[in-house]
Amino acid sequence: MKIGIIGAGMMASVLAARWTTAGHEVMIGARDVGRAKALATRLGPDVPSGTLREAAVYGDAALLAIWPTGVIPALLEAGAADGTLAGRTLIDCNNPVETGSFTLTTGDISLAEQIARLAPGSRVVKAFNQCHADVWAMEPPRFDDRSLVVPIAGDDPAGKDVVSELVRDIGGEPRDIGPLHRARHLEAMAAVVIGLLYTGAPSRTVFNLVEA
Repeated sequence: MKIGIIGAGMMASVLAARWTTAGHEVMIGARDVGRAKALATRLGPDVPSGTLREAAVYGDAALLAIWPTGVIPALLEAGAADGTLAGRTLIDCNNPVETGSFTLTTGDISLAEQIARLAPGSRVVKAFNQCHADVWAMEPPRFDDRSLVVPIAGDDPAGKDVVSELVRDIGGEPRDIGPLHRARHLEAMAAVVIGLLYTGAPSRTVFNLVEA
């Protein structure tokens, strides 16, 4: 699969590396083309880089892995509003969390839903937002000998299939939690977890779950 990576930070770097190892082709795009080229070079000699628009239309899927406040401007620069991204799976891994009060900055409409409104015809899926980049770097991400469960939310079955494949390719277990409006629940969960982690709670004991 060809995947455009929008961003050149930690999440972009880790997921791009994992997917490249799994045999996918990636292209790095960023507003700072120098950073995009630097990341592409680290990933391999044949990994291309370019502008936000070039990466967004590179393949059938695009990962949005930039600072949450930059997502909408980046999509506009990539041509989302004119239908350029129609038919593509857009993966939103961002958490629009204000780290002073650890609350969401998006109100009643999740960032993922805002993306869907801005990019008509695209297949928006919320995924990969529940863990730090260090977890995605694990090969594979397993805890107590169990694969990491990765919740995904979206309205398009084909988009969810694409993301589920990408989850499995890094050793995770996709879990469909329902339509895109449930992305706001995933973002709210992340806000709670981030707040707890900032207070020093051990990452593995933030949620104490007991199987029935």
